[in-house]
Amino acid sequence: MHEDCEQDKVRRFLFEEHGIRGVWVKLTHSWQAAKQFQNQPNVVLNQLGQALASVSMLATTVKFEGAMILQAQSDGAISTLVAQATDKYKIRGVVKCAENVSNHDSLSELFGHGRLILTIENGNGKPYQGIVPLQGENLAAALQMYFEQSEQLKTRLWLFANETHAAGFLLQELPSDEDLPNEWETIEALANTITEQEMYELDCHELLNRLFHEEDVRLFNSESVEFECSCSLERIEKTLQAMGSEELHSILEEHKMIDVTCEFCGENYRFDSESVETLLAA
Repeated sequence: MHEDCEQDKVRRFLFEEHGIRGVWVKLTHSWQAAKQFQNQPNVVLNQLGQALASVSMLATTVKFEGAMILQAQSDGAISTLVAQATDKYKIRGVVKCAENVSNHDSLSELFGHGRLILTIENGNGKPYQGIVPLQGENLAAALQMYFEQSEQLKTRLWLFANETHAAGFLLQELPSDEDLPNEWETIEALANTITEQEMYELDCHELLNRLFHEEDVRLFNSESVEFECSCSLERIEKTLQAMGSEELHSILEEHKMIDVTCEFCGENYRFDSESVETLLAA
C-alpha cells in the first residue's frame, strides 16, 4: 500500500454529462478507533465497518446539521447494529451479537429477519426516518432497497471491511428534467468490476481513472472522517433523571453506585447517592 494514499477521507464525484453522482470513502484510523470498544468477532465487526462506510457516504448526499443514523434490528445473531455520522463526518458505532454467531457473512445468516432504519436528526427539527425490511445478500443490497422504495432513485453501493479498513463506493442517479443520455447501465457495469483490494489500496482519483478512464468525471475535494463520540455527562444525567426517583434509588440500594458506560466509546460515568440526590433535586 502507498504510504501517502488517502485515508479517513470521503470524496464526492459527478458524471455531469449523465446526471449521475458518486461517493467514495476509505476509513483506516477512524475505523480502528470506532471498533476498539466493540468486543465482537471479526465477521460481526466487518458489518459495523460496512455500516460506518455507508453512513459516511450517505451524509454527503443530504444537507443537514446533526446526525445520520443507520440502525439494523433483527432476531438473528446480530441483534443490534448502529452506525452514525454527523454532518462534520464524525463517526461512531456499536454492534451486539449472540455468542453463536456464524462465520458466514451473508445478511440472512447474520441478521435473520429484521428491519433497516435510516434516521436523519436535523438540529431541533423533527427527525426524518425511513424503514425497509432487512433483505438482500448484504448490507449494500438492503440499502439499495431503501433508496428504491423511499427515494425512487437508481442507487448502487459497494461496501467492504476487514481488520484494517472499511471502504465504500456509491453511485446514484440524480433527479433531473434534462434530457441527458442515459448511461446508467454502462457506468454501473464498469463500477461492478471494483475489487476489495482496489478499494483498500487506491486513492479515489486512481480508482476513478481505472474504472472510468473514458468518462469525464468531476472530482470534488475530500472531507476528513474521524471517530468522535457525542456522549457527555449532561446527556447521561438527563437519561438518569428520566428514569425517575424510584428506579434510581432501587439501583443504589442494590449496588451502592450507579455506573453508566457508553457503548460507543467506553467512557464510564459514576454516580453515588449524593450525586443522584443532586440530580433529582434539579
